[in-house]
Amino acid sequence: MTINESSPPEPARCPFGGDSLTRRDTAQPGAAPTPDARGVVQVRSFQGARDVLRSEAVTQAGFNAETVNDAGILKRRPVLFTEGEEHHEMRRDTARYFTPAAVATYQPMIAALADRLIGQLAARGEANIDDLSLTLAVQVASQVVGLTSSRLPGLERRVMTFVEHDGNSEPGMSPEKGRLRGILDQRHLLAFYLLDVKPAIQARRKQRRDDLISHLLDREYSDLEILTECLTYGTAGMVTTREFITVATWHLLRGPELRAAYVHGTEKERLDILHEILRVEPVVSTLYRRAQADLTVDGHTVPQGTLLALNLADANTDPAVAGEQAGSVCPARPLPRGVQAPVMAFGDGHHRCPGAFLAIKETDTFLRRLLIWQDLRLVAEPRVTFNEVVKGYELRGLRVALGGA
Repeated sequence: MTINESSPPEPARCPFGGDSLTRRDTAQPGAAPTPDARGVVQVRSFQGARDVLRSEAVTQAGFNAETVNDAGILKRRPVLFTEGEEHHEMRRDTARYFTPAAVATYQPMIAALADRLIGQLAARGEANIDDLSLTLAVQVASQVVGLTSSRLPGLERRVMTFVEHDGNSEPGMSPEKGRLRGILDQRHLLAFYLLDVKPAIQARRKQRRDDLISHLLDREYSDLEILTECLTYGTAGMVTTREFITVATWHLLRGPELRAAYVHGTEKERLDILHEILRVEPVVSTLYRRAQADLTVDGHTVPQGTLLALNLADANTDPAVAGEQAGSVCPARPLPRGVQAPVMAFGDGHHRCPGAFLAIKETDTFLRRLLIWQDLRLVAEPRVTFNEVVKGYELRGLRVALGGA
């Protein structure tokens, strides 16, 4: 079914307004697919992006997937890089860690951690939300993955070293690494393995737990394969959730009416607000796929072998799906049947983010506790930069204070 087969969305009602705080381009959402100077086809419409993501004739091309797959050093590739029945089987096996029932079991831990972080803010008087959200995101993802036996503190910084460098995850665009850069990357990876992953594997070989590493051991994954899964699951869940918590806080503190609606809203109303912020501010703005056969995208033929860049920020603000004022934050926005509230922010198809429900519940748990403080105020807005590894925005220095003037 295409979006044109449903009734067009009603005009969106925007009692709060507020446009994207992170967007860096002014391209036309919904535009026809066009090749850039390198021959990469840019897909900007919702329908085109969804058709590509749901196609069985494309393969994952982002996040260095093609490099890893071509290397052939892993007997079992990470779930992010697999396709077809292999991918479907892996997703079925691990789906239980991200169901609403599973998230409910994590809820007491998430709530206690959020309380502790906000207690630190209250004690200090001021803090950066991006620092608090990093701790929260890393600790929660660590519980799900099983990275809970680290030999030394500092997991947050070790994880961030994999995305805070001058790389580029677009296929064919990664710069040549100098000798020093290559040595540093190997040292970071070795530190992560020896201090975090290896101790977790050893602990779970002695006694299994209900987490991803235990599941991988049951499937007889090697240490290298487990390390690779920890990198993909861990960094995906940690880095993206950190940024979303930060951008959601920024929107809510800038908009007093939006903040009041969130604080006093029902759970559904709160989640509507978070989903709508995420629609306007997708953390990962571009996904890459490689056409394994000739495709038709938005009525245009795309030859086999073409690299497709799916612009999620544009797809999410395509007027054909989001209606009027598509770039504004309008909670409970009417959408066509079959289109979820965040639209494409979590991806679509068989590679859709498995941790979507966990990320939203984690964000809601933290923000409910943060924003209920009436004397919470914004001290400094964040610096907005773009991370070419994640293909998304980075927000640093969103400083808030409790009390005072």
